[in-house]
Amino acid sequence: MGCFYRKTYSCFGMDPNLQIDIISELSLVNMTIGVTQVSGLHNASKAFLFQDREIHASPRTSEKLIQLLRNKSEFTFLATLQQQVSTSGVILSIRELDYFELESSGLRDEIRYHYRFNGKSRTEVFPYRLADGQWHKIALSLSASHLLLHVDCNRIYERVIDPPETNLTPRSNLWLGQRNRKHGFFKGIIQDAKVIFMPNGYITQCPNLNRTCPTCSDFLSLVQGIMDLQELLAKMTAKLNYAEMRLSQLENCHCEKTCQVNGVIYRDKDSWVEDDHCRNCTCKSGIVECRRMACPPLNCSPDGLPVHVTGQCCKVCKCKYRYCSLSSIRDFTWSWIQFFCCYCFCFHCDGIFHTLPFSGHNFCAQGHRCGENSECKNWNTRATCECKSGYISVQGDSAYCEDIDECAAKMHYCHANTVCVNLPGSYRCDCVPGYIRVDDFSCTERDECDSGEHSCDENAICTNTVRGHSCTCKPGYVGNGTICRAFCEEGCRYGGTCIAPNKCACPSGFTGSRCEKDIDECAERSIECHNHSRCVNLPGWYHCECRSGFHDNGTYSLSGESCVDIDECALRTHTCWNDSACVNLAGGFDCLCPSGPSCTGDCTHEGGIKWNGQVWTLKKDRCSVCSCKDGKIFCRRTACDCQNPSVDFFCCPECDTRVTSQCLDQKGHKLYRSGDNWMYNCQQCRCLEGEVDCWPLACPTLNCDYTAVSEGECCPRCVSDPCLADNITYDIRKTCIDGYGITRLSGSVWTMLGSPCTTCKCKNGSVCCSVDLECLQNN
Repeated sequence: MGCFYRKTYSCFGMDPNLQIDIISELSLVNMTIGVTQVSGLHNASKAFLFQDREIHASPRTSEKLIQLLRNKSEFTFLATLQQQVSTSGVILSIRELDYFELESSGLRDEIRYHYRFNGKSRTEVFPYRLADGQWHKIALSLSASHLLLHVDCNRIYERVIDPPETNLTPRSNLWLGQRNRKHGFFKGIIQDAKVIFMPNGYITQCPNLNRTCPTCSDFLSLVQGIMDLQELLAKMTAKLNYAEMRLSQLENCHCEKTCQVNGVIYRDKDSWVEDDHCRNCTCKSGIVECRRMACPPLNCSPDGLPVHVTGQCCKVCKCKYRYCSLSSIRDFTWSWIQFFCCYCFCFHCDGIFHTLPFSGHNFCAQGHRCGENSECKNWNTRATCECKSGYISVQGDSAYCEDIDECAAKMHYCHANTVCVNLPGSYRCDCVPGYIRVDDFSCTERDECDSGEHSCDENAICTNTVRGHSCTCKPGYVGNGTICRAFCEEGCRYGGTCIAPNKCACPSGFTGSRCEKDIDECAERSIECHNHSRCVNLPGWYHCECRSGFHDNGTYSLSGESCVDIDECALRTHTCWNDSACVNLAGGFDCLCPSGPSCTGDCTHEGGIKWNGQVWTLKKDRCSVCSCKDGKIFCRRTACDCQNPSVDFFCCPECDTRVTSQCLDQKGHKLYRSGDNWMYNCQQCRCLEGEVDCWPLACPTLNCDYTAVSEGECCPRCVSDPCLADNITYDIRKTCIDGYGITRLSGSVWTMLGSPCTTCKCKNGSVCCSVDLECLQNN
């Protein structure tokens, strides 16, 4: 390996900052209850005998471990231990909401590694007998998805697994020799328990071992760097494409300079009168030009004077004297005043009657003439003509107005694909031949919704727009319109699919409105297993298990047809002795002894001879009793007599009524007696003398490239679409092309072009995309 490995440790030894000596951190020397210091495999470090106790790390040690594990993809757990025969217990556990756990089961002779991947519990099972009362060195090493198990410096197993989660929560705690306060108590001696943050830390335990190849983490770090560069290239490409699109839009853009006056925006060549009514203004290329209005000459009577009136620009003739009120009129009636209309006689202070304009007179009704394109407007003292909307005065005379050609003056709002047509006082936008109308000002080439040339989902509503169309999911469906899926408020359990609003399609093996009920195929007798096998029900599944005396021939037929007889005679696993001949039978064998003095009926067992009629207990299984009869060995489980005060509770756990031997289930809600069995989280569990031992369900072996475990199911099923697979092994040689035109390695993840809520992943050449519904709701 060389003198240095990644700058973290050298030939002079292990960096102490990259390891935790668990026994030292726990200060087991100071503990008196349940822990006793004893002689270990060697005297270089202390060894401790674990009995009934509670041993977990202090918050400081747990925090140190959490910090070291955070974002680490390489570490090794190692220990030297001696486990009592046929016991089960947890060696090391880091658990709360997240967990890492190493367990040894003497009940099934297994070593189990528990971990989490994508928030789900996973278990790797290694068949090995560790609980045999002998000293063993065990080392579990992880490098990204590469797992190695060494026992006594021998490489026992090497596997590729899903990379475990190592970002533990602050509430996680470290336990040695147990899972928690109630379960998983290890019985035996532990020495040299350490966590080392390097993938080949077992070298410190076994100095003669070495690794010369780079670890999976080294390789994956390089692959991740390539993926990061691809992601950066894709983002830069997307920005460049967006900039080019904006430039192309600007080239087709019609620029028009407008004018803004007192918060009002006027288009180019628009005209208006200022608030003081004394200037005519026009917007010309963004500049406001105003000219004072020209007023006609006034020919006032001798009794009148030209004066300014509020709200008018030009002077008007006014009487030299003040207006008179009706109350000052003398010797005249209302009818007489109305007859003269325009004037009334008013008595003033000089004693003379004067004629004054009569307020409120309708001058337009007196025949004030305006052209056909203008209209008369009445004022207090006169009438004027004003051009109608869409018309402009001829040479400044508002009595004569002509039509404004909005099309020629480009004062219209017609969009692309339309032609402006001038109308008297207005205009309209006609569609170019071959185009259809969208609104009063817009036309499109075709109606993609009616023609079926749209990308909307069948459960979406298509709306035609100027530049294409838009898609909106129908009520009861969710998605971005291009992809709409049915929504079930309560969800569909156990891998069920929501096929319509609040309607689930259940997978095989489940039923109910929400697929919440498991179908017991064995109980319903709907499954016919071969007579060499028996039906075993599983959640949403079943399989035909070979009976005793039979084994599978390797083809793993679902109906049990692959179960064939075990030929004990050919394999020499029979117990025939002396001159007796072994005869193979379906599911067993028989010993036939010919006549003669050598046919004693005695049996051979474990290199010795058991005489005919002898009864004995097996050394490796104290719960089994064997007997020899006429050259045959018959073994059976010891009959349990619960009335016998000396009954062995280990062999007869059902007889154990002690409270201390009972077990709580994993949720802490149900109490089981010693010997009871139950199912939990796709595991078979058993209570034995107060200890819970669980192991994964046996699933049928599948001969297919891609498999997936549906929600709520325990065993995988074959799938043909790699996008549906959840256990895929990525081959970086199989690449994908994304929407940016970038080549992606298998395993790469990116966001779909134009859809920020759609995430895509390359799975061995197939582009697999999914929509984030929460993202859609937030946007």
